Amino acid sequence: MPELASYAVGQHNSRGRCLKEPPPAGRSEFQRDRDRIIHSTAFRRLEYKTQVFVNHEGDLFRTRLTHSLEVAQIARSVARSLQLNEDLTEAIALAHDLGHTPFGHAGQDALHKCMKPYGGFEHNLQSLRVVDMLEQRYAAFDGLNLCFETREGILKHCSLNNARRLGELGKRFIRRQRPSLEAQLANIADEIAYNNHDVDDGLRSGLLTIEQLSNVKMFARHIQAVRREYPKIDGRRLVHETVRRMISSLVVDLTEHGRKQIRRHRPASLDDVRRLPTLITFSTTVKDEQQELKHFLRQHLYQHYQVVRMTAKAQRVVTDLFQAFVAAPRLLPPQYQGTPQTAVARTVADYIAGMTDRYAMREHRRLFAVDEI
Repeated sequence: MPELASYAVGQHNSRGRCLKEPPPAGRSEFQRDRDRIIHSTAFRRLEYKTQVFVNHEGDLFRTRLTHSLEVAQIARSVARSLQLNEDLTEAIALAHDLGHTPFGHAGQDALHKCMKPYGGFEHNLQSLRVVDMLEQRYAAFDGLNLCFETREGILKHCSLNNARRLGELGKRFIRRQRPSLEAQLANIADEIAYNNHDVDDGLRSGLLTIEQLSNVKMFARHIQAVRREYPKIDGRRLVHETVRRMISSLVVDLTEHGRKQIRRHRPASLDDVRRLPTLITFSTTVKDEQQELKHFLRQHLYQHYQVVRMTAKAQRVVTDLFQAFVAAPRLLPPQYQGTPQTAVARTVADYIAGMTDRYAMREHRRLFAVDEI
């Protein structure tokens, strides 16, 4: 691994773990974090949690697992170029969606609505609950006992009310400080990955067309370049080559602009990074193009009537499950029973958030179909 910059996170400036452990043999503390995340139950479940398309709609659409791997690949390559901690960046990228509900944002919105009387539901905070409490793999502690900086990167957003309850981890939201550059990078790599794979999945599904996307500057520029260079190219190869070039151009811009921002602000330490503005950003031109693409996807893919129909079904499943379990906690599996009455709703939210798409549908049938057991 290249030598780390003075402002990168390393073992020398890490705030460590909540519960001290003997140092790992043959690997760094952040490699240990990454490995614990990969071996967690929540990480395996990401294979059957979806982004836009529900799991049964096709085998070739992205899942939360493939998305997380794509985010990790993008983030790690930029981290190396900027002399940041690759292992920490990868750990954050792999863990950032561990708390996501089944059915993507539809499930999250439905669960948040159900949980409003009980403090709401934030998927970033849920990811933190997973690694801090809900994973039960180790004899000495609940959760994964990850390093402070990994946990900080997982918690991308947080309301002030929740931040006040998180102690040291929540202080940056109260003080309006920035997280590490590794966390900033994982966050923007997430945006690169989901925008571009939603283009790919949208075209594969037939809900988007190349003609529609050709009105979006970023897509138009790259597909025109591909067609000039390869006049006979068509089909999936044309789409793949175009999306590949879009991702590459975003990664190059992010790396170059990030390097310029670092040179301009001259952080000498991790503490400097926390006090400075966000340094890992796109250039203004590329940021505007990304916004145009996001607006296009929201209008033509996420609000497409077929997606909206499935969204409505997904929200109904989550809402029905929540209401049934809260009204009758004895319907919960044994390991979720025995919760104090004041915490039943949060326990139900933990259970539902941990479900895969197909498990949630199966559980819904078990509760509401008279011919299911």
